[in-house]
Amino acid sequence: MGRCVLRLTALSLAVGLLLVLGGCGGSDADTPPTERAPAPDGPPIRLGTKNFTEQTILGELYRQALEAKGYDVVLKPDIGDVTVLRFTGHRHTASAMLTGLAVGFYDGALGPGTGSFFVFILVGLLGYDFLEASAKARLANWATNLAALCVFVPQGQVLWEIGLLMGAANLVGGYLGARTAVARGARFVRAFFMVVVSAFVVRIGGEVLGLWS
Repeated sequence: MGRCVLRLTALSLAVGLLLVLGGCGGSDADTPPTERAPAPDGPPIRLGTKNFTEQTILGELYRQALEAKGYDVVLKPDIGDVTVLRFTGHRHTASAMLTGLAVGFYDGALGPGTGSFFVFILVGLLGYDFLEASAKARLANWATNLAALCVFVPQGQVLWEIGLLMGAANLVGGYLGARTAVARGARFVRAFFMVVVSAFVVRIGGEVLGLWS
């Protein structure tokens, strides 16, 4: 029962953050708003897409469907391409600290997808591009792992042999991945990131629904 609740929590966070990322964009000056139908009271919906033909078409279909319901929609095809910070000064610091606290709590309690959640929030909430968000997420993820080890090590819950072997392989993979990300830029990171998170959502959702163990 407990594992099912944790999986449902992970799935809810992943889907929710996908919606956050799809609903947040850069400044309105970067991309002109599309034509919009009269909308109910409230801010416009920002609909994010990737810069691929099929994703642009899908985003346009969603835009038309929402506008048919009377919503005000702004199509944003450039989310995560450049850094456009949404907060400054103490507000930015406070938002970053709250993000670290919330995702750190999740990492200590469950763990899977922590780095992806950090990237989602850094891009969708704080306004970093995917490349810079990926770099900052590494530092934040390292801190949450260190804090979790401070609890697990005294309790004897760490399998050191397997952990050290995986850590060594992780160093090699991280080095190669970082070089690839820097060489190919934010668009490559965004596309790869969305594939990985989508696979994570499918895997956790399948386990919750009992499609596989």
